[in-house]
Amino acid sequence: MQVRRPRVRQTIGGEATLPSVAVFRDRDPLTARMMQQLLAGVSARHYEGSLEARPSGRPTRGSSKSAVSRAVVRRTRQQLHEYLARRLDGLEMMALFMDGVVVAQQTVIVVLGITRDGSKVPLGLRLGSTENAVVCTELLQDLLARGLTLDERVLWVIDGGKGLRKALGDVFGDAAVIQRCQLHKARNLDALVPQARQAYVRTSLRRAYRAPSAAGARRQLTALATWLERNGHADAAASMREGLEETLTVLKLGLPPTLRRFFATTNCIENLIGTVRHVTRNIKRWRDGDMRRRWIGLGLLRAAERFRRIKRHRELDGLVTALSAAKLAERAA
Repeated sequence: MQVRRPRVRQTIGGEATLPSVAVFRDRDPLTARMMQQLLAGVSARHYEGSLEARPSGRPTRGSSKSAVSRAVVRRTRQQLHEYLARRLDGLEMMALFMDGVVVAQQTVIVVLGITRDGSKVPLGLRLGSTENAVVCTELLQDLLARGLTLDERVLWVIDGGKGLRKALGDVFGDAAVIQRCQLHKARNLDALVPQARQAYVRTSLRRAYRAPSAAGARRQLTALATWLERNGHADAAASMREGLEETLTVLKLGLPPTLRRFFATTNCIENLIGTVRHVTRNIKRWRDGDMRRRWIGLGLLRAAERFRRIKRHRELDGLVTALSAAKLAERAA
């Protein structure tokens, strides 16, 4: 509803903004409610029809499709800038996830951190054509420039993309302990073997990754690669051997079963991306990269509001101990 605003001019200069008017604008709940409606699935075109009935005969404004669109652009751009430019000093990261997925016909690289108390914290995102090393390196360097401190070795869980792996090696070197996503490895093998043999391969992988030790898992995976090669699936065998050791990192570290399952895959990032896709589901026409970045960032913020601490987070100190022990063992070797 439109409200008459007293207008006052300064003796020198233009119009003055009254403090009471400024406070009134800051307390306006319309923008916050508008964002809640859009996140709930109401399109900008139908936003006005979702409002409560207003008094007849009173002039109204601000609820048309164009007004809603302008408010959303302004609000999301501001929120995303504040969130992705915030300082990261003081965050004690126990592990980090990095993955690239396609959202709104655009590849998005996301970094998600796990703090000492088990909280999940989205740290940054980048849009690119592919998971190339240049985009990933820029994202990692931006995190360091914003104050992210990784004094000791840290576990990084990635999907196995070569660009992600190269960027981590270039930026962090040996301080990045890599765990390749076991689920992505299974999907890669599924794509390389006939459907009749996919069930056997999946079962063999599952049994190996659940082995009580890294040595036992290594034997089973090596045997699976040999079986694939003997049965004419050379590409699948090569895929099985590629990065095999990095799929067993959680076993080598001797993590408790619950933490081992959590850090063995990039599922937590894929859950985050699921929220982003849900938020962007009503958009039919993507105009440019800025629009994609704003809406993907809005979905990321929405997901962050719903995050819960990981299960058995009190055991995370064991991860630090395991990483330190592994470092000492490498020095001794």
